[in-house]
Amino acid sequence: MRILIKRMPDGKITLQETAKIAIVTINRPAARNALTSNMWKKLAKIGKEAGSNPKNKVLILRGTIGQFTAGADIKEFCEMSLEEAEQAFVNMEEAISVYESLPIPVIAALDGPALGAGFVLSLACDIRVGTKNTRMGIPVGRLGITVGPSFMRRIVRIIGASRAKEIVYLSKIYNAEEAYQNGLLNQLIENEKLDDHILNLAETIVSNSGASLRAVKKAVAACEWKQSIPWNYVDPIDFPEGCLAFAEKRKPNF
Repeated sequence: MRILIKRMPDGKITLQETAKIAIVTINRPAARNALTSNMWKKLAKIGKEAGSNPKNKVLILRGTIGQFTAGADIKEFCEMSLEEAEQAFVNMEEAISVYESLPIPVIAALDGPALGAGFVLSLACDIRVGTKNTRMGIPVGRLGITVGPSFMRRIVRIIGASRAKEIVYLSKIYNAEEAYQNGLLNQLIENEKLDDHILNLAETIVSNSGASLRAVKKAVAACEWKQSIPWNYVDPIDFPEGCLAFAEKRKPNF
């Protein structure tokens, strides 16, 4: 695979902890906050760090202004072998699982696109608040990515099996209002009010019993049926063509 494609350098992922609130910020706006493999690893590490601090009672996951994350850095895939690409998806799943499994509530602030693995990352959070900039979807059919059960489980549990299939079959991208109407967003507010609103939500959560917060998250997780089976995330023929077409800004030839 390995085709030379000029990419943006890795961005930053920062952790701020204050007043029992942890704030994780994805900062790579030049690439729509798309995450490289190294950034996915860093995201997982920071999530574990925040979750291990007993002072934290809630975590906010956000992007820079006007962004959340466009998911994986597709151009980086063009430099990888199929085996490396498979491992990259394993890294994504591990990072997403970290935030899904945190014992404290996780709020996602979506002031922009949440696409691909970024979409699934947002669905792993407990509460999602969007703005008119929000776009949500997983257009993997254009890339030859064979999305697995762990990704689809998170979509199905919110919008149901039929709509979950539709969103992949049609490479459908929901705008903010559609995402809200379909339950992908818990709340939809004005852009300029997002930061204050998210902090107010976090402060309300912090005022509640930590034992109650942990218990309800554990109880909800226990209600879900999960099945882990071996899975290959990339197709050996369609995936290289899909990624190259993305990088070259053309229609893939499947």
